[in-house]
Amino acid sequence: MIEILNTALLARAKDTGALVAEILQTLKGRVTVGTSLLDIDRWTKAMITEAGAQSCYVDYAPSFGRGPFGHYICTAVNDAVLHGLPREYALADGDLLTLDLAVSKRGIAADSAISFVVGSARPPESVAMIEATERALAAGIAAAGPGARIGDISHAIGTVLGQAGYEINLEFGGHGIGSTMHQDPHVANTGRPGRGYTLRPGLLLALEPWVMADTAKLVTDADGWTLRSATGCRTAHSEHTIAITEDGAEILTLPKSA
Repeated sequence: MIEILNTALLARAKDTGALVAEILQTLKGRVTVGTSLLDIDRWTKAMITEAGAQSCYVDYAPSFGRGPFGHYICTAVNDAVLHGLPREYALADGDLLTLDLAVSKRGIAADSAISFVVGSARPPESVAMIEATERALAAGIAAAGPGARIGDISHAIGTVLGQAGYEINLEFGGHGIGSTMHQDPHVANTGRPGRGYTLRPGLLLALEPWVMADTAKLVTDADGWTLRSATGCRTAHSEHTIAITEDGAEILTLPKSA
């Protein structure tokens, strides 16, 4: 299903996107060495509830997971990259943490992810990998606009990631979003320009470049959800929800301070 939102629904999408951005930035500011992943999940639940919103994850049970997910945020550490199931783990200095959050408010969802290094350590390879996903995300957003095609976005993302030296996995990528979290069209993290669905004003997309340091192969953790790099290498993931407008692409999950 591909949804095209009207003006009223786009206003709701902006509200939801602002909430997702606020929660992620609050969490980033609160997380420190020793923070438990389950604490992050509890904080997220409290903020979603206080905002009168709903989690897109708690009851989520897709074919690729051992559902329902049962938690409010994805917390992926180091070699984990996607669908990180919160667990009793205390973050250490230098851990690479990805927080991925999808929330629905007044019937419209928004989805965003950030990766950052915990504590004062700054491992150069981890920082470079995070920055590469952020640059790829910016390139994908710049390629989006009315009349552009999904392949244009995929090509822009893939070009940046490839130039940075990363292999690209095609099993998971970006997606349409609206009244539900995951919709068509699929947005692969590499592709050919000029191909695929033509973007129209009112379309929402969640773009999410992610990479693993030295592989493109994923393995599923024993928890049935968390996807890890097959080699145990570190990973990074950046994501924004955007709205296609008459003038281009508007980022709905951009933090106020950005």
